[in-house]
Amino acid sequence: MAADLKLAAFCLLAIASLPLLAVADCDCEAGSEEDHDKAGALRLKIIAIFSILVAGAVGCAIPSLGRRFPALRPDTDLFFAVKAFAAGVILATAFVHILPDAFEKLGSPCLDGPWQNFPFTGLIAMLAAIATLVVDTIATGYFQRAHARTATAVGDVEASSDHGHGAHGHGHGHGVVKAIASSSMASNADGGAQLVRHRVIAQVLELGIIVHSVIIGMSVGASESPSTIRPLVAALTFHQFFEGMGLGGCIVQAKFRLRSLVTMALFFALTTPVGVVIGIGISSSYDENSPRALIVEGVLNSAAAGILNYMALVDLLAEDFMNPRVQNNGKLQIIINVSLLLGVGLMSTLAIWA
Repeated sequence: MAADLKLAAFCLLAIASLPLLAVADCDCEAGSEEDHDKAGALRLKIIAIFSILVAGAVGCAIPSLGRRFPALRPDTDLFFAVKAFAAGVILATAFVHILPDAFEKLGSPCLDGPWQNFPFTGLIAMLAAIATLVVDTIATGYFQRAHARTATAVGDVEASSDHGHGAHGHGHGHGVVKAIASSSMASNADGGAQLVRHRVIAQVLELGIIVHSVIIGMSVGASESPSTIRPLVAALTFHQFFEGMGLGGCIVQAKFRLRSLVTMALFFALTTPVGVVIGIGISSSYDENSPRALIVEGVLNSAAAGILNYMALVDLLAEDFMNPRVQNNGKLQIIINVSLLLGVGLMSTLAIWA
């Protein structure tokens, strides 16, 4: 687990430093903002940092309240509905918010050469989705094999103990004990495999969210226009809240230890504010129309869209919608479909402002 935390910290640091490459080296019709007001913009940025931080933390914490409120536990109908809503938010984030922005960046007239002759945005998004699939399957397989080896070793020790005990006069019950132990091992193996799956899903999903959250925050931090920032503050606050609910649901199902749970929640809550701080730091030398900035942001947004698209459809929606509990309950099927559409609709509506 310590290794996982170190890897997560390294990934966050690496991703957070990528936007620094976007500092302009040359300009392409640098846009002038109508109401350039550095002091007013800075006040709104500070408000954005704290409001987005609180919204992300609260959204990520809500699914964890299942320990106190039984209705929010992972095995309830309400949890399925909340998770479907959050998955809809993540899906709309990928298709309606991030992907169009990536097409705009990599299709900009400020870029020449191959960028104008090939749809790199679609290619990068597709490769990111495939890479997510590869990481998802390899990581799941690796941890499941490791868990199976551990379970087998424990089972062998228990069997040897039972055999020795039977030699002292309880041999007639050895067959029953062995059958019970075998059944228990199979049950534990199935539960362990499912737990491993949930943990891989939570970690890969957070990686995809971190990538685009830093870019979003940097865009807000680099702007000097209050009229541009003001609607973004409200939109991104709601965006972070609902996205946090989706990630929080995955973290709860993964049953991480408290330290890992808090670390993942903090990483999520801090990424967009960190992006805002980075944007503030580079605002004097940053130009969103410079070729370097367009390429860095376009590539990262394309990759984030591919990752979140895969995670929303495959690891969140498909897994829950094909769950036997959902398949055998027509009312629950209707509820989660409506919840999904509400999440998609609400997040798509926010695209008017952000």
